[in-house]
Amino acid sequence: MTRFAALLGSISLMAVSHASAQEAAWLQIEAQPTLNEAQFRAQAYASSMPEVNGFALSSGWYAIALGPYSEERAQELRREYLRTGRIPRDSYVSDGAGYGQQFWPVGAINTRNQAPIEPESPQIDTTLPEVAADTPAPVQVTPAEPDLEPIFVEETPYEARANESLLTRQERDLLQIALQWSGHYNGRIDGAFGQGTRNSMASWQAANGYEVSGILTTRQRADLMGQYNAVFDGLGFELVSDMEAGIQMELPLGVVALKDHLTPFAHYDATTDMPVQVLLISQPGDSATLGGLYEIMQTLEVVPTEGPRSLSRNSFTLEGANEQITSYTQASIENGAIKGFTLVWPAGDEARRSRVLDRMKASFTALDGYLSTALDLDATQDIDLVSGLAVRKPAFTRSALWADAQGRVVTLAEGLDSCASLTIDSDYDATLVAADANGLLALIAPTQPLAPAARAILQQVPPRLQSEIAVGGYSFGGVLSAPSVTFGHIEDMASLTGDTRMMRLNIATTPADAGGPVVDMSGAVIGLMMGDHDGDRVLPDGVRFAVKESEIEAFLQSQGVAVETTADVGRMEAEDLRYVASDLTTLVECWQN
Repeated sequence: MTRFAALLGSISLMAVSHASAQEAAWLQIEAQPTLNEAQFRAQAYASSMPEVNGFALSSGWYAIALGPYSEERAQELRREYLRTGRIPRDSYVSDGAGYGQQFWPVGAINTRNQAPIEPESPQIDTTLPEVAADTPAPVQVTPAEPDLEPIFVEETPYEARANESLLTRQERDLLQIALQWSGHYNGRIDGAFGQGTRNSMASWQAANGYEVSGILTTRQRADLMGQYNAVFDGLGFELVSDMEAGIQMELPLGVVALKDHLTPFAHYDATTDMPVQVLLISQPGDSATLGGLYEIMQTLEVVPTEGPRSLSRNSFTLEGANEQITSYTQASIENGAIKGFTLVWPAGDEARRSRVLDRMKASFTALDGYLSTALDLDATQDIDLVSGLAVRKPAFTRSALWADAQGRVVTLAEGLDSCASLTIDSDYDATLVAADANGLLALIAPTQPLAPAARAILQQVPPRLQSEIAVGGYSFGGVLSAPSVTFGHIEDMASLTGDTRMMRLNIATTPADAGGPVVDMSGAVIGLMMGDHDGDRVLPDGVRFAVKESEIEAFLQSQGVAVETTADVGRMEAEDLRYVASDLTTLVECWQN
């Protein structure tokens, strides 16, 4: 707040006591709303002018200034550059009190602490020293300057309007944005202080205990901007140059700190109880690599499933939210490298998150270099981790039987009504269509048509006791990419309690096999596998149950699914039966976020 006030205030209206004739002065020539624009403009000026510097302002803007000079020298240069048309007409001499972190030249020591440059002094060399090829690239953090408290002089409306006339178009826009944020302005952001803007200024003055005039004084503008930027208090934004990742941007170092570089991410993890995380994305690659990264990112816990996402040839964005976090990711291809970032923010803090995200997006700059693709063979490898990030896992998985050529599946209904979303075969979104009246079976349909390798053919001839059967199932919950097939035989045509909808099997299956097809030796479906529990009762090893074919057929017909049946009781080889059972089986995953 105080820095912005010092920038906007007319020097003639500030009673600043200069310690000596050597007090530094700056010729401010421009201010830009984003770091990218400011760096581009600073580079353009530096190609033809000496002593070009760039500083962050507390308003969120970025100033480009020449200096430091004595005040006399700064005024002399201003007249000369204006005469020759080398600087804008609204350039002015500033004492630099509003200047914070230095972003230009890249890597320079903050020149606000240097003595004024005399006319005959050579230009200061601010280039970075060369770094040996085998020296790890550092992460450079430009420290924030301490707040300098300005001294305000009370202004009459005439003086306030005169001081207001010194504002640039960008600064006038920003005042309208701050008034809009405060709830006092709902017009266009056009930098024009017409009646609507004047009324909003008057409304803000009344709400904040100031005399109502419709013209903000220097102090009042500072107060408004202080309120607007209070959202950043405690976040400790600093301009970070992560040379190893080849990315420069502003990061909230008050709540995150660099933990590690694990390709393709630089991990900036939370340092407080606030669950904030920033990932810098950096790796070589092309459009194919970008597409692969887009898919991988969506498997991570830090990217919830609910939210918009888009992929183009050269960039992608991912947004996601659940009850705990809100996540935003962007990445693009720049000069043969993929650069981007992810911001993970606690849910329920959208007003602050949006401002933080805007600031980070505006300051994002791709530098030379990228994270190496070499894998650390000594690092612990974990199937549930990708580059140190937890992979999102389903609440539970279940095997299922392909029911028809459209890709609908039938499985056990238990627990499916608690799922926020469902997937079939890991990759395809699906919905719960119906469950039977007993809550035993469920029909699930993909949101897009699928073409399964096989579909159920139901056996009309009742199986005989002790006949051999095979069960297809994702025994390990999707860890393996294909289903397993387990062999056993039929023990009884009813459950232990006499329920004739069931049959009792002798087979060694896992809980994840539940919902998978039970087939006879001809390859026809005779049942659907149930779980391995019976309430609180622990059954002997190998005792399992299956829903009979007749129940499956009745349920599918009630849902309008065309059922194919057979009376063929022939026998095929065990190896052929494996393929049949495997083709009939798919995986259903239940997701909670």
